[in-house]
This record gives sequence, structure tokens and C-alpha cells, in this order.
Amino acid sequence: MSKALVVLSGGQDSTTCLYWAINEFGHENVSSLSFDYGQRHKIELESAKKVAEIAAVVHEILPINTFSALGGNALTDDIKIEMEENRGHLPNTFVPGRNLIFLTFAAAYAYTHAIENLVIGVAQTDYSGYPDCREGTLNSLEQTLRLGMESSVTIHSPLMNLNKADIVELAVKLGAMDAMAYTHTCYNGQQPPCQKCQACLLRAKGFSEANIADPLIERCQFFRNLKA
Repeated sequence: MSKALVVLSGGQDSTTCLYWAINEFGHENVSSLSFDYGQRHKIELESAKKVAEIAAVVHEILPINTFSALGGNALTDDIKIEMEENRGHLPNTFVPGRNLIFLTFAAAYAYTHAIENLVIGVAQTDYSGYPDCREGTLNSLEQTLRLGMESSVTIHSPLMNLNKADIVELAVKLGAMDAMAYTHTCYNGQQPPCQKCQACLLRAKGFSEANIADPLIERCQFFRNLKA
């Protein structure tokens, strides 16, 4: 069976995709890759490492700090996170070109490791409307990578048309909930999560609509009770 490389951010969506890839390609054929891109909150890299450990897959972190040098967004700069959704413009959590760069580096990594498939947890149904999360963008990039590397690499985005409730239900079906307890979503880098930023609110909405308890919140509550 062919191999797959999962771009693992340590978040809810990429964790679901990791378990999707294991189910699709077989455990022994799946590895994961994270990027230290100069993000303010390194907790997401710790989460990615823990998720990969629970899933028992190979995990590597590549350093690419150019995004912090470019700046201009709330995920790499000391800029206050926009707490309100504004359909008129992209939120300040948008890191221009991030997914394009991630997938290009992932494709280069895959090329040198004889991996044919890339898996990424983007969804064009997300509130933010990031242009590098859209199906057309990924289709175009896939063709560019094939031409530029003379490869047959395929980009898989299994969550592309799912909402957050659908993703929660898929995670349950795939057996990802143990790992989900160690994921990180909060834009403010807090654990327990702030439950106020758009990322936290969107995650909470998905679990609520799926009528399933968020294992991350339950884990944080458990340890909070121990300290009380």
C-alpha cells in the first residue's frame, strides 16, 4: 500500500486527519510532519508531538521561521487576536501563504522519503474563509507540485466540505478521541483554552452540535479538580 504524510498542527482537524490516514493507508504507512514556523504559541508543537505519540506514528518537526520575520499577523506577532467574526475581511489570524508553504515543504519531504500522499486538515466550511484552505487552491497546488517535482503526489483534504460537528463525529468514528484530549485549538495559546476566541468558539460549537463532550475540556477540568 502507498504511504501518506500528515501535516500535523496539533489541532482538532489535523488530528482527525491523522486517524483518517491511518484508517485509509494502514498504520505502518503513515507518518506526520509539523512546522516550527515562528508561531507565538509553541504549545501546538507539544500537542502535535503528544498526538503522534498516542497514535504511535513517526513525527518530525521542521524549522521554518520565515513567517515570524514577515510578521503582520496575530499568530506570529504580538498582535491582539480579533475576537469578533468579520465577514468583510480575513481575520488577523490569517498567515499569508502558510498552507502553501507547508504543503510545498511536505511535498519535498515526501519526495525524499518515497511518500506519494499528503494529508492536510483544511476545510473551506470554516468561518474564517482562509483562501489557502479552499479546494480550488489545493487542486492548483497539487498540479504545480506534480509538475515542479515530476512526481505523482496527491493532496488529500478529507475534511474539506465538513462542518465542525461532522468532524467531531468523524473523529469519534475513527477512534481519535483519546488523542483529541491533547489537541490545541485556542488562538490565545491557553490551556485550559480561553473559550472566547473564534477558534475556541467554533470548536465548542462543533462538539455541542454533535452532542459529544470535548475530551480536552474534560481533561483540563479533571486536573483542575485535582488541584482544588
